[in-house]
Parts: sequence; structure tokens; C-alpha cells
Amino acid sequence: MEAASHTKDHCAAPKVAGEPRSTKSTVLETGAALIQDFSPVKNICAHLNAFHVYASDPRRMVETNHYCGHLTEDVRQCLLYDSPSLGARLIGIEYMITPKLYGTLDAAERRLWHSHVFEVKSGMLVIPQPSPLAPQAAWEKAETAEMEEVIRLYSKIPLGEPQLMTSITAADQLPGIEKRLDDRDSRFPGTDWRRKKEIRDYIPEPTIHPDADATWKT
Repeated sequence: MEAASHTKDHCAAPKVAGEPRSTKSTVLETGAALIQDFSPVKNICAHLNAFHVYASDPRRMVETNHYCGHLTEDVRQCLLYDSPSLGARLIGIEYMITPKLYGTLDAAERRLWHSHVFEVKSGMLVIPQPSPLAPQAAWEKAETAEMEEVIRLYSKIPLGEPQLMTSITAADQLPGIEKRLDDRDSRFPGTDWRRKKEIRDYIPEPTIHPDADATWKT
């Protein structure tokens, strides 16, 4: 399986080709940051972590950090990175929409979107705690409330030409996924997918539109 390059320290920057950034570049970027307006990225309000697979080759899996913002009550957009570190690489964009909007798409387009039911119910999809000192009970309550919303949504991740990425929808689709989840959890203090699976057991599973998750039906 192919995964994004990272170290055990989830705050460490991933390896990227090229020379290290110079002092001049750092100074120029710092100055620009003081006078420019970054309104679009200021809309980001949530960091989610999960695993994606390539729709064209579901054996290839990538741990993905989503930084998401709401455009409307029915549309979210997320920047996808291979790490939560300062030097993370942007690896994609994900759009999330409500069932109301999903139902307006034609059948061919609907096949390109995926559900989140398994990701939520299994504990795979998490919102990492901002600090190990954050009260875990309060954090889990807020995270689980967010999952009650995400479980209903459909997403699309266009990548490349014309590459799609998709979510995992059943436990038996990728051998070794539990080990990957354990590794991910070890890098985010307070994150335990097994516990999240247990405390999300009460969340009702919506009926997934039959046109979604086409990767696993071919």
C-alpha cells in the first residue's frame, strides 16, 4: 500500500524535493503575510483525519488530513494534506454535499461521489485533539456531534487526470487497516479509533444512495 510520507512525530514536516527554504524567502513570506488578506483559507474551521484510497486502484491508500470550511449549509470544501505539519504537501481537494444536493446530480456524476458512513461508525474518521491537555470528554462530545452531521454527507475528491480518490466503506476492503489506524492514533494524543467506534454506535446509519461508492461495486 502506498502512503503519504511522514515520520512518527506528526508535527514533523514531510520530505519534499528541493533545497531548504532560505532566510530571504522566510523574511519575504513573513512580510507578505502581514499585509495580505487570506480570507479563503480563514474559512477553515475543522481538521479531520482519515484514510483515502485511489478509486482506480483501491490497494493504494493515503492517510489524509482534511482542513474544511463551510460555504453553505449544504456545501463544504476541504484542502487535503499529507501531514498536519507546517511543511505539509497539498495532495487534493474534497467537496462535501448534503443528500439534498446529491439527489440533484445525474446518475453518471453520482457514481463519482462517496459516502462516510463506515468512516464515521468505525472510528476511522477523527478530529484530532488540539492538545493532549484538552479535556477528552468535552472534545469527544463535540467531535461526535460533528460526526452526526458528516455521516449524512457525500464527497468527491478529483485528483489528477482524471484520477479520483474515495473512502473506505467496509472493514474487509484493505488488509492491515487496523494497524494503519493504530499508527495514526499513536501520532494524535487522545485519539483511539476503537473507542470512537464504540461511542458512535448510537449514530443512526443513513441509507446510502445506490449510485455512491461505485469503486467498490465494479
